[in-house]
Amino acid sequence: MVPDNKIPNIPDKNPPYWYAIYVNSRAEKKVEAELTAKGIEAFLPLKKTLRKWSDRKKWVDMPLIPGYCFVKIVLKNNLMVLQTHHVVGFVRFEGKPAVIQEPQIDFLKRMLKQSDYTWEITQDQFVPGQKVEIVAGPFIGLEAELITVKGKKRIGVRIEQISNTLMVDIPMEDVVVKV
Repeated sequence: MVPDNKIPNIPDKNPPYWYAIYVNSRAEKKVEAELTAKGIEAFLPLKKTLRKWSDRKKWVDMPLIPGYCFVKIVLKNNLMVLQTHHVVGFVRFEGKPAVIQEPQIDFLKRMLKQSDYTWEITQDQFVPGQKVEIVAGPFIGLEAELITVKGKKRIGVRIEQISNTLMVDIPMEDVVVKV
């Protein structure tokens, strides 16, 4: 007899597909662990990020896409996923759970193994006039005002902490929107 919390290993004519699921904020790792314990193939893309606290800095694994996890299941087993703590639901397209193609998951896995290039997924919307914080480079830690967006990779900021206004072109990946 199969325990209630594991997916039975019954042959199915339908192949499993990857699906994206919404999860509660900051619960992505817990969801992945619980799904794996249930025998469900789960994928949570993580990226090493330097986190700063008032007393220390530490490299931690953070979700690449906060609030999401991926599962590979036969759709009829979706209830096992939905009954997992902190799972909100499936990402849907036209009312049905959206299938994520295997090559897209493979691409994410390959990308995570890359160390030659720096990359980041962001939902930040850079708008002139916003306050930003510089998180890398020679001006790390300074707050600035976003003046201009220059293409897809660079922005111009005004730094006032040095008694004059200094206009600097900075790569977008070195700046975060100040909240």
